[in-house]
Amino acid sequence: MSVLLFLIVLAVLILSHELGHFIVAKKNGIRVDEFGFGFPPRLFKFQKGETIYSVNLIPFGGFVKIYGEEGQDAGDLRSFASKSIKVRAIIIAAGVVFNLILAWVLLSSGLITGLPASTSAFPNAKEIKDIKITIIEVAKNSPAESGGLKAGDEILEFSKIENVKNFIDQNKGREMEMQYKRGDIVSSVKIMPRENPPLGQGAIGIVMNEVGIVKLAWYQAPWEGLKMTFQMTVSVAVAIFYFIVNIVKGLAGLEGVIGPVGIVSVTGAAAKMGFAYLLSFTAFLSINLAVINIIPFPALDGGRLLFLLIEKIKGSPVSRKFSGISHGIGLILLLILMFAITYRDILKLI
Repeated sequence: MSVLLFLIVLAVLILSHELGHFIVAKKNGIRVDEFGFGFPPRLFKFQKGETIYSVNLIPFGGFVKIYGEEGQDAGDLRSFASKSIKVRAIIIAAGVVFNLILAWVLLSSGLITGLPASTSAFPNAKEIKDIKITIIEVAKNSPAESGGLKAGDEILEFSKIENVKNFIDQNKGREMEMQYKRGDIVSSVKIMPRENPPLGQGAIGIVMNEVGIVKLAWYQAPWEGLKMTFQMTVSVAVAIFYFIVNIVKGLAGLEGVIGPVGIVSVTGAAAKMGFAYLLSFTAFLSINLAVINIIPFPALDGGRLLFLLIEKIKGSPVSRKFSGISHGIGLILLLILMFAITYRDILKLI
């Protein structure tokens, strides 16, 4: 069931992204030769009008084959290469924009039907239910980390954050026991709160929030959904930026990255918690896809935008040969990375 849900979520994300390229290209009079789900080899296809629609063997991606996107036939008005840099940039960026729009639609719809969110962020909510005290951050080298607590764990036996804080303060310097829930499993942990913790960490080193299922009026949801989309996009972009910086500095590895196999597990866990959580998780994945695609790396949309910027600066297009080789190598490296992460995720399951 988790695999099926993952494939459905993946299909929605990919179709949304590629639909952005497809629609904007068509609107600008450019011929689209193929709309593909997954990467070749091709499993089956059908043709409607001038476009082939295909389903391919490797499901972790998709593509739109736009006539002239490699710079050929610049004299043909239906070719991508014949369009201005501005139009080409809009077409390339459309996939990212459509993923952000998808996240906005999902979050706005979720806020109407009920979406997991911080209760403090919505003081004028129509309804808030199933409030849980949730750990959102665990400090490194803290008693909470040593005890095995993780972000996302639900602290049990308390109705308010203040009650948890009071309980911790009353037990500074001596061992205490806390019950928590992770997924469907209820556990307990013994922790000794510090009497003089590092600045900003607290006695056991956790940041908590009250999370509940929030419902808004239909007229509130679009604006609040837009704000949530913006905030999540900024958070994801900052996290990815610092992750890449730390990779370059040799301060981080790929241990914290999960691939398709790991996402299958998380998707299943989100679905077990309820449709609202699955909706929120799908929006989060859509934002991640948008941010990753805008990175200026060959084969990604950001890499293609970088080549357009170079063309604008130098006054002539990047050579077709160099562009083709760069994007080909970039795609191979991304696929190798994907398979390496998938292999590691499988080993973790074993």
